[in-house]
Order: sequence, then C-alpha cells, then structure tokens
Amino acid sequence: MSETNNRNPKQGRLITTGIIGFFILIVVIMFSSATFLTIEPGYKGVLFRRFAGGLDKDKIYNAGFHVIAPWNNMHLYSVREVQLEEEMEVLSSNGLNIKVDVTVRVNPVHSDIGELHEQFGLDYLTSLVRPEVRSSVRKIIGRFTPEELYSTKRDEVQTLIQENLSATLAENYIELKASLIRDIELPEKVKTAIESKIEAEQLALKYEYILDQERKEAERKIIEANAKAEANRILNASLSENILRDKGIEATLELANSSNSKVIVVGGGGSDGLPLILGNN
Repeated sequence: MSETNNRNPKQGRLITTGIIGFFILIVVIMFSSATFLTIEPGYKGVLFRRFAGGLDKDKIYNAGFHVIAPWNNMHLYSVREVQLEEEMEVLSSNGLNIKVDVTVRVNPVHSDIGELHEQFGLDYLTSLVRPEVRSSVRKIIGRFTPEELYSTKRDEVQTLIQENLSATLAENYIELKASLIRDIELPEKVKTAIESKIEAEQLALKYEYILDQERKEAERKIIEANAKAEANRILNASLSENILRDKGIEATLELANSSNSKVIVVGGGGSDGLPLILGNN
C-alpha cells in the first residue's frame, strides 16, 4: 500500500512536468524567429489572423519591429509613389487610330491598405490602376478630333484625364499624384495634312495682319489730310484784308530794325498798299 502511494506522487510530478514542458514548448514556438517581423521605412502592413477573424482591416502596422503569432501573416505594402507608364492605341472622335504614351504616379491611401488588400491584393497596379488608366484615356481622347489633340486641346485633354482618373482611383483607395501625356502620335498622312492646314492658317493670319495695318495707315493719312484741310479752311476764313495788311506792316517794321541794309518804299503802289522792299544796297 505504501509503495502505491509513493508511486502516485511521482506520477503526478511527471504529469505536471509534462504539462509545464508542453506549455513551454508552445511558448517557445510562439516566440520563435517566425514571429518576429521588422517593417522597413516606406512600407506598411496589414495582418491576416488565421484563427481570429481573418483580415484585420482596421489596424495598419507602421514601420518598425513587431511580434506576431506564427500562424498569422503580415502583408506588406509599399506606400511610396509608383510610376506607371502605359502605351496604347485609342480612337479619336472621328474613328482614327492614335498612339498615346501616358505616365501616371500613384500610391495607396495609407489608412485604407486593408480595404485595398481585400479587394485587389498586392498586385493592385495590374488589377486596378492599369485598367483604369487605359479606360480613362480612351474615354477622354474619344471626345476630340486628331487636329485638336495635335495642336489646340492637348492641355485640356491632360487635365480631363487627370480629373477622371483621380476620381475613379480615389473610390478604390488609390491616390493619383500626377498624370502626364508624354506623346500623341498620329498617322503620318494625317499629321502632314494638319501641319499644312496650320501653316496655311498662319499665313492667312499674317496677310490679314498686313492688310489691317495698311487699312489703319490709310485711315491715318485720311484723318491727317482732313485735319489739315479743316485747319486751312479755318485759317482762310479768319484772314481779312486788314489783318493781312497789319501782318505785313509788322513784318516790315521787324525787317527795318534788322542790321541788314535795304530800301523800303512805303506806299509801294500795290493794290494792297503794303510797303515795298527793294533789296540790299
């Protein structure tokens, strides 16, 4: 009886030791190298909890050191700007094929990485951004003619693409930083025809400018001639015979007082009765 009692405490201690060892093993596994994670600068993480509710969209993990359970997965997203270049062929408003080279710069909205991961995943550039860029460019360029795209409306097209694409991406947790049309390439025949038309329009504008300047110069001369004629008319109307005689006498007196020698005959016999200047001695 005593031997049985002695064996039971030993067995109890063994069971207790085994249980403690099991829990220690669990703790060691939990804190093994698989549970330590460092998120580098420029990245953020979203955690998938395998046994506790799945994807945790509400908590975004910032750069730094983190400890997670080994059965959970941390999905890392770069939050730096990413540049995407896209070359495509689109149709103008009159059905002409046009080659367009577009560049966009985007990055995920930091606080919405969980939603982005659930709906589009890490490859969101391919599954979301690229298709939306192509769709927006096609839709906007389809409103314009080749001539407008080549010459007068390029800046407007770029602005409309920016506005349309920015609104669409914002609804899907992506921030559009910039969009740029780097090149619009038309078929050579169309390009040549547009350039010839633009050159002809510029030449016509040049001739119109020259003609306008000529018309203005002619108008100026007419106004000047009319002004002179009006001045002469007013002057002639104001010059009476007595005024002319007085002016002549004033001029004669000024001449008589000058240092030059001359002969002045007063009452020279002319019809106007003005003094007669014979000349120098």
